Amino acid sequence: MVTALAQAFYDDPVLGWFLPDDARRMRQLESLFGYFGEKVWFALDETYTTAMAAGAAVWMPPDTWRVGVWDQVRMLPGMASAIGLRGIPRVLRGFNLMESKHPHDRHYYLPLIGVRPEWQGRGLGTALLLPVLERCDRDKMPAYLEATTPRNLACYQRNGFEVTQEFVLPDGPPMWPMWREPR
Repeated sequence: MVTALAQAFYDDPVLGWFLPDDARRMRQLESLFGYFGEKVWFALDETYTTAMAAGAAVWMPPDTWRVGVWDQVRMLPGMASAIGLRGIPRVLRGFNLMESKHPHDRHYYLPLIGVRPEWQGRGLGTALLLPVLERCDRDKMPAYLEATTPRNLACYQRNGFEVTQEFVLPDGPPMWPMWREPR
């Protein structure tokens, strides 16, 4: 599942900004996603995948999206191991910018969803969204994510998300925070 996510995000412009070395990016993505999975995401029990692990959606329930300052400090050695010490300032700058745009109303947060390139365009991304979006609708809970490409922005719009703003990473690509009201 972590490898599928790394493959899905290898050519993503935002992840390319975070991890600019093409030769190291795949290993860094696998390490970073595995580390965040172990330390933050998987314990929340809201990660969904396909039978063949062609893709995955990592959700965070309401009130769990913020990683506190002390937790970030404790995670620095693992992040440095995953991406290299020189990459830490860039990653933290990007994460802090993203967090500054994050809404504070209660919501489900989708920090990561991806499908292996050879499986893209077959509806798997939408299928991975549905379990939590259906719960959001049933429980009257909004959802939030950040789109990183026009293609995934369009997929999220088809599933009820609306762009709240556009921001640009320093000397980097745009991102689109998106919010979905329950249906």
